Amino acid sequence: MKPEDVEELIESKLEDAEATVTHARDEHDDDHLAATVVSPSFDGLSLVQQHQLVYDALDEHMTTDIHALELSTYTPAEYEDA
Repeated sequence: MKPEDVEELIESKLEDAEATVTHARDEHDDDHLAATVVSPSFDGLSLVQQHQLVYDALDEHMTTDIHALELSTYTPAEYEDA
């Protein structure tokens, strides 16, 4: 799955999300990706809950098209401070 397709999928499922997806560093497989997702939907959620929202957005693609996903999630305020 292309990184831009993953970005589109995440952004379409999470309200006001901005996703940046690339191929993971030092990986040669196209199914190893890294994603940074910024969304107000993450406000008040634990890191595990934030990641679960992204995994839910990717649905079956996590088991069929994406082998591994390095995931960083932020609220807009957290991202500004990073």
